[in-house]
Amino acid sequence: MAHCARLPAVLTLATLLILAAAPPGEPAEQTEADEYTRYELLDPDSGRFHILYDVSATMPGATAYYNPIRKGSEASDEAVFDRVSGKPLRFEIVDGSAARAGGVKQAESDSRFIKVTLPRPVPKDGAVRLLIEKTYRDPKSYFRERDRVVFSRSLSVKRNAVLLPAGYELIACNVPAQILGEPDGRILVSFVNVGPGAADVVIKARTLP
Repeated sequence: MAHCARLPAVLTLATLLILAAAPPGEPAEQTEADEYTRYELLDPDSGRFHILYDVSATMPGATAYYNPIRKGSEASDEAVFDRVSGKPLRFEIVDGSAARAGGVKQAESDSRFIKVTLPRPVPKDGAVRLLIEKTYRDPKSYFRERDRVVFSRSLSVKRNAVLLPAGYELIACNVPAQILGEPDGRILVSFVNVGPGAADVVIKARTLP
């Protein structure tokens, strides 16, 4: 009997330890999968490139997804679509504090994010597939170098493609890549980062003779 009388106290202590390890109300960490980014290089003198980012939000029960706007890049022309229906989704620009409260654990307070309202909560063992579009102006990443154009950027997403401007040919790429021709004649440089960290990609092109 004495042993049985002490059992509830042991259970109560274990419960308190669990609660201490995971404070109530703390949001679950945002997760995603199957990421793919396509960079479409615009006018070489503009320093601008259009981004199409495919991603699956995978955190069960999530009703929002946060996509970062990289520091140093001037963003415009944002749009978000549900890949299932093709319909546009509602979004807003928030700061890092809001993203951190929404589950982006490493978000810095002075950073900015696109907060997407998901068309349905993420199901358990499922996902909500999104297409996020935006245009960046970032002359440090995309610029002219004499008679060439250079795209130099650290890319954390594993699957990427870079579309060269019309009338340009690839002359250098520092990562293994597949070179494809688009129907309109532009050249697409596609690659997969198999390393553990971000890939520092440098792509150079020149005008076709």
